[in-house]
Amino acid sequence: QVQLVESGGGSVQTGGSLRLSCRVSGGDFSSFAMAWFRQAPGKERRFVSTISRGGGDTYYADSVKGRFTISRDNALDTVYLQMNNMKPEDTAGYHCAAGTSRWFYSGRSNQFDYWGQGTPVTVSS
Repeated sequence: QVQLVESGGGSVQTGGSLRLSCRVSGGDFSSFAMAWFRQAPGKERRFVSTISRGGGDTYYADSVKGRFTISRDNALDTVYLQMNNMKPEDTAGYHCAAGTSRWFYSGRSNQFDYWGQGTPVTVSS
């Protein structure tokens, strides 16, 4: 079955950077649009960013635009999230997701079929 495994989370100070990775196994990675969502303690899961199957189209939540960059390497079955100029409000568990829906760019979680367990990110002030 399709499995997604995130890595790269950790603790940084305000203004710092982290790079998250998510490797997909058990499926055809190049057939999936990929996305990152995040969920802070006691809050709903929120869309962060998404990327098309070929990597040519990317979309971001307004809260991270200009600071985060999503990318993918189809040869390595991996999607990345580069996070720069981080803020305390970026603190959350970050989950990657994969799906085949044509509406992936909507940012709605129900457009994605497979989910990773998440990696924690903490930004201290």
